[in-house]
This record gives sequence, C-alpha cells and structure tokens, in this order.
Amino acid sequence: MTGTVNSAMTGTTNGAANAAMPSTALLQVDNLGKRFGGFVALENIALSVTAGERLGLIGPNGSGKSTLVNCICGTLRNEQGAVRFNGQQLDGLAAHQRTRLGLARSFQLPRPFGSMSLIDNIRVPLLYTVASRGAGRNAHDIDTRCADLLHEVGLEAKARKLPRDLTQVEMRKLELARAMAAEPKLLIADESMAGLTHSEVEEILTLLVRLNEQGVTIILIEHIMRAVMSFSRRLVVLVSGRKIADGAPDDVMRDPEVERAYLG
Repeated sequence: MTGTVNSAMTGTTNGAANAAMPSTALLQVDNLGKRFGGFVALENIALSVTAGERLGLIGPNGSGKSTLVNCICGTLRNEQGAVRFNGQQLDGLAAHQRTRLGLARSFQLPRPFGSMSLIDNIRVPLLYTVASRGAGRNAHDIDTRCADLLHEVGLEAKARKLPRDLTQVEMRKLELARAMAAEPKLLIADESMAGLTHSEVEEILTLLVRLNEQGVTIILIEHIMRAVMSFSRRLVVLVSGRKIADGAPDDVMRDPEVERAYLG
C-alpha cells in the first residue's frame, strides 16, 4: 500500500486490503472497530506497518487517532477486528503484556515519577523490561544502560535532577527515553512536539530519526504538518473513525478527501 493513496475505504475495500497485507508485517491491524455506546469511534480500520518504517498518522481532532493507538497498545479493547504484532495475536493481552513483546508508546502529556531522579525514571521501566523478558543483566549493566539512554536524549548532565527541573522539551525527551527503556521494536510517539518551538521540534525530529536508524520502527502522531512531512516515509489519514488515505506523504496530501478534511 506504500506509495498509493486509498481514499474512502469501505468495508469491502478494507477486506481486500487485508488479504493483500503481507504476513511479515511487524504490526497488522485487520478490520478494527471500536464503539462507545452508539458512537462509532473506529470503523473497519486496516493498517500494516513493516519493520523499519517511519509512519505518520494524522487526522483532525476527534478523528480516532488516540482511540486507534489505545486499541493497538491495549488501553482499550476493540469490539471488532484483530491486532497482530510480530506475528502474535494481541487481542486479549493487557497493555503491559504488549509492552513485553516490544510495543511501546510515549504520551502527549509526559508522566514521569515526580519524586524520582531522571536516572531512576529510566531505571524503573528498564528493570521491568529485564525482569519480564528474563534478561541476564546485572546492576552495573542496568546503570550503564540508564546512562546510555539519558545520553541518547541529551539529558546525561541532569541524571540526578528531578523532572520538575526540566524544560518542556527536556520533559518530552525524558518521556521518549522512558519509552525506549522498554527496548521496543515499535515506538508510537504521540504528539511529542506539541507546544514546542521550531528549534525544539527539530531536536525531537532528529532524535526520532536517529532512533529509527538504530532499528526502531516508529509511528508518529502529530499535528505539526511540517514535522510530519519531514519525518514520515508513509502517511495514514483518519477522519471520523475511518482511514481515508494511506501512501506516500506528497500523494496523500494532494488527495481531494484529505484536502477537504483539513481545508473544508
């Protein structure tokens, strides 16, 4: 589907797309649907993400982006369809179980442990990852990895500081480092640049590209279109709970239905 725009997908079209999706996809979402009472939040969403991709997920407020991510990560349960990650069915697994498999996310509103230093904020998810996967790291290895993660995001000099001592962009970097402590195969970055200045946006973009080059598949959810277009090699658009386009970013942004969704 990369490089092609698929607009106004119906259930029938989605079904055909599902059949064509490669079984080697790192993440595969088939005909996913979610309701809140009588409100249809997601309808027949089909999505395939291969290892190493840089995928942008966009849509107006209320389009279903957060609901889709919550269904993928296990915060919400979908009533329809299925989610597979690295070949394993995720339906019925709790969020922490999905994290163990290598699926991580960062949040738009960072959620650090306020009373812990930055290095301890990294240590907690890293210890969980080590324990849950039965990895044989000793205390020195854990400390080294914590320091490496803080260095990766440029916060090594503030390792002993508390989150309240950070600037807004530093808080976003800490949030990404905490997500990376889970050693994910796929990272979903949810509006990691909201409210940042132009130069701060560039800092986060540089960090995300570097993580991708290190082998982490990334789905970026963002309203800053210049950032999305710079980062993404493929773009998916949701509107009113439906996927209306999926393809090369320039092609997607020229799609008439996408133009209507953003420009009216």
